[in-house]
Amino acid sequence: MLDTARPTFRRAPAPLRHQVLDYVRQAIISGRIAPGARLIERDLIEMMGVSRTVIREALRQLETEGLVATIANKGPVVRQLTAAEARDLYAIRGALLGLAARLFVQNADDADVQSLRAALDETVACYEAGDPDRILDAKNRFYDVLVAGARSDSLSAMLSTLHARIWRWRALGLSHPSRSPMRSRESIDGLRAMFTAITIRDATKAEQCAREETDRAAAEVMHLLAQS
Repeated sequence: MLDTARPTFRRAPAPLRHQVLDYVRQAIISGRIAPGARLIERDLIEMMGVSRTVIREALRQLETEGLVATIANKGPVVRQLTAAEARDLYAIRGALLGLAARLFVQNADDADVQSLRAALDETVACYEAGDPDRILDAKNRFYDVLVAGARSDSLSAMLSTLHARIWRWRALGLSHPSRSPMRSRESIDGLRAMFTAITIRDATKAEQCAREETDRAAAEVMHLLAQS
């Protein structure tokens, strides 16, 4: 199910729950626990050295996030990737990121723009290095800066809820062996176009660019899922 080496967790009660949750979540997102795999409580307890209560809390949260489903006579399993769900989630993500770009133009200050520029430069560098994990982390930071500059707690909360559910598809789009050769350049160009629109304070164009880049990402994932 997971690597046999036991992870090391700090023993403060509240942080421990979050650490276990994050560990299992990342194992699902990265594919170390495959879609359809059973999540057997006793195995997780033995491997992580934590209580049944901590494991059950983590599994309940992962079910809330849409990463885990409880199946009758089988228990918790990692949810399968489906094209229909991916299509829905990308449509929602496009709408929310488009709004984030618009609100960034309206609410962000010069320091926010400079932070976004730095995040964009880091993302481009990671694309050029060709490391899918680093690219995903860098793009997450770019969008984190974008959402923070939008100054909307409600929007931030909605995107946070969506984030875990869509992360597996984003990781798939970056690491799949059949990834389109031009997708990396296309993504860089899309992010740069969004940033340019932001720098000239064109909220409508910034929103359009954010939506279009998400649409292109969705199209890539649909293409890859069709080949699976």
